[in-house]
Amino acid sequence: MIEARNLSKKFGDFVAVGDVSLRVNAGAVMALLGPNGAGKTTTVRMLSGILVPTSGQAIIAGLDVVKHAQEVRRRVGVLAEVPGLYLRSTAREYLSFFGEVYGLAAAQRRQRIGDLLAQFEMLDMIDRRLSEFSKGMKQKLALIRCLLPDPEVLLLDEPTSAMDPQSARLVRNTITQLRSDRRSIILCTHNLPEAEMMADHIAIIRRGQIVVEGSPSELKTRLLGRPLMEVHFARSLNGVLPQLQARLEVESSGDKWLRYRTDNPVGDNPPLLYWLAEQKIEVVTLSEVPRSLEEVYLRVVGQPVEV
Repeated sequence: MIEARNLSKKFGDFVAVGDVSLRVNAGAVMALLGPNGAGKTTTVRMLSGILVPTSGQAIIAGLDVVKHAQEVRRRVGVLAEVPGLYLRSTAREYLSFFGEVYGLAAAQRRQRIGDLLAQFEMLDMIDRRLSEFSKGMKQKLALIRCLLPDPEVLLLDEPTSAMDPQSARLVRNTITQLRSDRRSIILCTHNLPEAEMMADHIAIIRRGQIVVEGSPSELKTRLLGRPLMEVHFARSLNGVLPQLQARLEVESSGDKWLRYRTDNPVGDNPPLLYWLAEQKIEVVTLSEVPRSLEEVYLRVVGQPVEV
């Protein structure tokens, strides 16, 4: 479990993070979104015990990150946006070194390194120097390093940065599997479709403050309005539109289509389809108009901090 209570960090007079509170339960993924300089990295560094908060408290797996910093670091896997790699070492040497730092026995280190390299389709690179790796491969290796001690908490900053689509999908699938293993994960990313795909909960941070949070569907409803449905017909409505407007909150319409809003698609759509069938009006499609997390994000970052 990850919990922050009124977490703040000041550098002189500059407030990098101000009174951030959040909670990520075991088995959940939170996407922490925000513009560059919003406070995401500073928040992650405080949660991982790298930075000491100016005020407030951070709890990781039941441990205070200041009072029990050493123990917290053993329980947390941190992936920085720019991972520090020892480019002269091979993948085997690099991972063996960190496995030893994490306190893994030699046999356990070898097993974990082999298993993880195979999982990330990098086993054939085990004796290649890191200087020969592409940026995406380096990112995958840094993620493997984070996973070596099988941590309870993962703090991931742009985990799929610079990866090709196949590698990015592999990493997303791995994160999904890790969530099912009852870990707590915070994901910092500018890839909004990726955040929407993987996260149970979204928190948008701006100027050091979390300005809005909730599940993707909650945020869409709160900031973009009620679900918008679109129905297409096989033929022209031919004068039936006034009757439909009496039944529905029609937002826009054309000769063979209309859009309407509803609080309860499950309760409203089946009776509508039954009525249309009675009127001999053939329906081609009825679906919700897709609304993206990007729309939510752009609306939030353009508003005052008091959202």
